[in-house]
Amino acid sequence: MEVLGNKQIFTPQPFAFNTRFSGKMEMYCDRTTVANYLNEHQGWFVRCASPMKAEPFGDHGYTLIVGRYGAFGYDVEPQMSVILEPPNLGHYAMYSVPNPDFNQDGYEVNYRSEMDIEAIAPEEVGEDLDKIFTKKIASFFPDEITRINWSLDLEVRVVFPAFIYKLPINIIQNTGDRLLAQIVKQISPRLSLKVQKDFHTKYDLPIPPKTSRTCEKIA
Repeated sequence: MEVLGNKQIFTPQPFAFNTRFSGKMEMYCDRTTVANYLNEHQGWFVRCASPMKAEPFGDHGYTLIVGRYGAFGYDVEPQMSVILEPPNLGHYAMYSVPNPDFNQDGYEVNYRSEMDIEAIAPEEVGEDLDKIFTKKIASFFPDEITRINWSLDLEVRVVFPAFIYKLPINIIQNTGDRLLAQIVKQISPRLSLKVQKDFHTKYDLPIPPKTSRTCEKIA
């Protein structure tokens, strides 16, 4: 609250909403082949981001329009630009960066996601791979499976219209945190499935079942 002369002027302060998730995604192929696929993200990222809109941003980045979301009668269509760092010993990082072309009045997105890939033996997979591969009539059975372990840390800072601040602070905070978590729960499994379908179709492999990918909120 600012005081100008004898008048008090309300200056809204941003709310910071946070959520963190982790999960896994299994690929029915060797680690080297999966790593090569991930490294060539110019081929799969835009395809698999749908229904989000994705456009290239520099040599190793993309601009994403996540979709329209809102609460309390206030909607926002967040967009962000992200950079995919070149991998380092099987470790991948993706994080948001400022984009001077954005008109981000009222909100700011801070995003970081990390992935590690590891080779595991087929018998470590919970599914019956013999049955899955027999049904597909795949050209080969893999000697190793690749597991992608990922984590996500997301913060969105929002300056609401003045009428929103008449609500109790805890209601605004809890609703925003819950909405952010719901967005991740909707988008992340969908993205994982699209990547799995894109990869396994490319190599004529069976699509892993739902149990091969997880998405869990970190308390």
